[in-house]
Amino acid sequence: MTAVRPDNRLADAPMQALRCRRCDGPVLVRKSSWEQTSIQWSEQAMDDCPNLRTDRYETCPDLRATIQQATLDGAVKVVDE
Repeated sequence: MTAVRPDNRLADAPMQALRCRRCDGPVLVRKSSWEQTSIQWSEQAMDDCPNLRTDRYETCPDLRATIQQATLDGAVKVVDE
């Protein structure tokens, strides 16, 4: 059995709380770079998001726009700047 290595990236730059500007669903976000975004969906956000009702594996365009604007405004930090 191999040991699971801890993900130390979150120690230096933890995920940040953010709410979708359309449905107000709470998620956790981490921008490793301008091109890479990690999202942890809460159960509430998954239930509230009108865009996920048809496909839970798609990325919500409204949340994507919320993250982009929050990043441009400086509310979400880009780790690799």
